[in-house]
Amino acid sequence: MSNINTIDKQSGAAFYVKKDQILTVIDPEGMQVSDMVLFKSEDFGEKISSGKTLDFEESILITKGNFLWSNRSRKMMEILEDTNGRNDFLLAPCSKETFELMYDYKGYHPSCLENLSKNLAPMGIEQDDIPTAFNVFMNVQFDANGKLSVLPPTSKAGDHVKFQAQMDLLVCLTACSAEDSNGGSFKPIQYKID
Repeated sequence: MSNINTIDKQSGAAFYVKKDQILTVIDPEGMQVSDMVLFKSEDFGEKISSGKTLDFEESILITKGNFLWSNRSRKMMEILEDTNGRNDFLLAPCSKETFELMYDYKGYHPSCLENLSKNLAPMGIEQDDIPTAFNVFMNVQFDANGKLSVLPPTSKAGDHVKFQAQMDLLVCLTACSAEDSNGGSFKPIQYKID
């Protein structure tokens, strides 16, 4: 078994995963979201796509048994296990503007977009190249009129999602920085590659 890597609260990490390897994303303390983006390792123009995934999987609730698809209509990851069962693929990574527009926050606030950008910059990936993330453990609900609400995650300490890579991938994960997404507090995220 591989070592468990820890992503500190309100930060991120980028790393490579080979085809057929298993990536496990773990919520060690409970109620913490992790934004995940994927790029084909040999061609960063191919990346995870919310639209293609929701289209081909015919669901907005992506969990065990579903695939994550690329913008070029190819499978990138298969979800093998999901002990929590609630993830989001509708909302974009939180950003500086998220906190200004939705939280009425003044001044600096860490964000997933910043942490994705910072960790992907060494590979030459710019902020505008970052797609909508697959939000592991995020609890987004919607009513009959389509009104969205972000509720605290239902994940408990030790919950995990296990993904199997369908191609060689560059992965970037965050420990999300948005108060509403994480039930008001910030905690680490862990991952391991087998």
